[in-house]
Amino acid sequence: MFALSEQEITEGPFLDIAGGASSFTAQLHARGLPAVATDPLYAGEPEQVIAAARREIDVSTAKLAAAADSYDWSYYGSIRQHRQMREASLERFAADFTRPDARSRYIAASLPDLPFADGTFALVLCSHFLFLYGDQLDETFHRRALAEMLRVTRPGGQVRVYPLVTLQWRTPPYLSLLLAELEKQAQVRMIDTRLPFTPVKSPVLQLDKFA
Repeated sequence: MFALSEQEITEGPFLDIAGGASSFTAQLHARGLPAVATDPLYAGEPEQVIAAARREIDVSTAKLAAAADSYDWSYYGSIRQHRQMREASLERFAADFTRPDARSRYIAASLPDLPFADGTFALVLCSHFLFLYGDQLDETFHRRALAEMLRVTRPGGQVRVYPLVTLQWRTPPYLSLLLAELEKQAQVRMIDTRLPFTPVKSPVLQLDKFA
């Protein structure tokens, strides 16, 4: 999804914002790499969080099935395989989230206010949250959120955001303005995702924070 190379995931620490029940942090932790995920979801008891994630897979799969012809299935192959991959990811997350030390890496927090010191992370990621809910979260929220992500990124580090479209598959009208403002703090790049899926093709936003 984020077009990360193996070299880019050998240095940390990493931050996955709005991580939900994905396995990104669990997989990094299994490799001995420092990684943290944030999501308000993590405030719940492990059993409740995992059960909610299972229900979300049911709901999202039904929605995908209703509009299957709109999506690019070249990566997943089919709705069935998409669900199987999500379920496998949830199982890896669940195994890690129920460990005794899990609360040190799964933090109940959300943008635009993160409980981390300036320059903490080498790589900060956010998928399927920013811009996607552009009809609910306005330009001011996105400006604050992107600034916060850069704040917790160390000089020379990176922020990556995907996708850059709303749930109506439109580009937010304020995206160009926000990107122009970010050029004061970081090099702004658009890179191709390696996981095509959305009905409207979207690049990954990459911000290389100035040293």
